[in-house]
Amino acid sequence: MSSSNINHFSQPCIYGQFVSSYAERKPKVMKWLTKIFKGGSCNRGSQRGRQPQFLEDENMVSRAPVRSLDDRSRASTEKEELDQNATALSLAEDLKRPGYKCRTDNDEDLGSSLNHDLTSSSYPPPYAPLYAPWEYNPRSYRICSGCHGDIGSGNYLGCMGTFFHPDCFLCRACGYPITEYEFSLSGNNYYHKSCFREMTHPKCEVCHQFIPTNATGLIEYRCHPFWSQKYCPSHENDVTKRCCSCERLEPWNARYISLGDSRSLCLECMESAIMDTGDCQPLYHSIRDYYEGMNMKIDQQVPMLLVERQALNEAIEGEKHGFHHMPETRGLCLSEEQTVTSILKRPRMGGREVVGIRTHPQKLTRKCEVTAILVLFGLPRLLTGAILAHELMHAWLRLKGFRNLSLEVEEGICQMLSYMWLESEVMPVSREMPSTSTASSSSLSLSKKGVKSGVENKLGEFFMHQIAHDTSPAYGGGFRAANEAVNKYGLRRTLDHIYLTGSFPL
Repeated sequence: MSSSNINHFSQPCIYGQFVSSYAERKPKVMKWLTKIFKGGSCNRGSQRGRQPQFLEDENMVSRAPVRSLDDRSRASTEKEELDQNATALSLAEDLKRPGYKCRTDNDEDLGSSLNHDLTSSSYPPPYAPLYAPWEYNPRSYRICSGCHGDIGSGNYLGCMGTFFHPDCFLCRACGYPITEYEFSLSGNNYYHKSCFREMTHPKCEVCHQFIPTNATGLIEYRCHPFWSQKYCPSHENDVTKRCCSCERLEPWNARYISLGDSRSLCLECMESAIMDTGDCQPLYHSIRDYYEGMNMKIDQQVPMLLVERQALNEAIEGEKHGFHHMPETRGLCLSEEQTVTSILKRPRMGGREVVGIRTHPQKLTRKCEVTAILVLFGLPRLLTGAILAHELMHAWLRLKGFRNLSLEVEEGICQMLSYMWLESEVMPVSREMPSTSTASSSSLSLSKKGVKSGVENKLGEFFMHQIAHDTSPAYGGGFRAANEAVNKYGLRRTLDHIYLTGSFPL
C-alpha cells in the first residue's frame, strides 16, 4: 500500500509493559503474585496464613493439593481448601480493578520486594523486563495544531506530520477554514490558493488585474524607478494617459486632468499647479532672491511668462542661440526679440479638463543679453521653480559674460542650480559648501515659505531624482560632473574655473 501524508493506523497501539509469549510470561506472573501473597493478606485473605499457589493458566487462581499435617477429617480439609480458593479468586478479581490497592502491614516491604524483582539481574535472560513500564497518556495521541486541543475520535486533517480539527485548519491570510483539496504552503503557514495568489502574484496598478505571463510563461511587467508603480507592458502602447509632471500612468479607477495640449496632469500634481503668469510671479521673485543670497544677483529685470506648449515650441524655433535637447522642453531663456503668447488668466476646471484659457500676445524687445524667460504652464510649484532656477542660471551666465561654453558644461551647471534650489525646498537642513569663497559664508540659504504637504515633498524628491539619474550626456552627465566639482571646490571656485577655462575643475 502506498504511503500518504496522513498516517493511518490499521491496528491499535498498546502502550505499557512488554508482554512476552505465553510460555515465557507464565513463570514471571506466578512469581509476581507469589510475592504479593507472601507480603501479607487482605482482610479477606486465606485463613491460618496459607497462601494460594498458581497453576499453569494465569487467568485461573486455585490452590494446589496440600497434604494434611493433622488428623482432621477429609471433609473439613476439603472445605478449607474451597474457602481458600474462593478467597484467592476474589482477591485476583480485586487486583484487576483500576485503582484498587490492598493495604497490609507490610506494604513497604512488599514495594521493595517488587522493585527488587523488576530490577534484579537474577532473572534468566528470557524473562528479564526489556524496559521499565511507562504510563500511557491517550490525550497526547493526536493534538490539534490549531487549537492545541485533543482531537479524540472525531474527524481530523493531517498535513506535514501535524493534525487539525477541520475547523482549525485556517488560511493564514483570510482566517477562514481551508476546505479545498488543494492549498498553498509557505513555510509553516497554510493558505487558500486564491489568497496566496493575491499575496504573491503582482497586480497591475493601472488595470488592477493580475499581470499576465509572457510567451515563455514568465510574469513580465514594467516598474517606475522612483514611484515603483507596476503595470502591464501593454499600457505603454495603448491609450493610457501619463502625467506630464510625475510620469505616473493613469489608473482605471481615477481620471487625470487634460490641459488641452495633449498633456495630462494627475490630481496630486494638480493641487499645486501654477496656471497663469500672475500666479507664478511670487515664485519667480523668490528664486531671484535665492540667487541674490548666493551673491549671484541678477540686476536686469528679465520678464517671465507662462505659456502654452505651442507657444513654447514656436519660441524655440525662433531662437538662434541656446541648446534645447530635452525630449520635452518646458522652459526657455530667450535672447532674441519675439512676440510670445502668454497665459493671461487662470483657466477654470470643466469636468476632467481645463477650459477658458485666456492668452495675450506680448512683444519682447531685446534690452540685454536676455530677452525673457518662458515656462510651460500647468506644472506643480516645485517643478515650475526647478525650471525657473535652471533658466535663471542660463540668464546669469549670459549676463556675466560666460561665452562659448560646451553643452555639457552650460546645461550641467544650470541643472546643478536647479537641483540645489529643490534641495533647499525639500530638505530640512542647509547645504554647506566646501569653500569659504562661496556666497553667504559658504552656505545656501534655505528659506521655507511654509510647511509643504508630504505629497509635495515627495514630488520634490522625484524631481531631484530625475535630475540625478538623467541618462543624457548633456543634462545627466553634465550635472554629475558639476555636482562633483561643486562638492569638492564649492560653487564660487567652480564658476571661476568655468569662466577662465570653459570646463569643470578636476
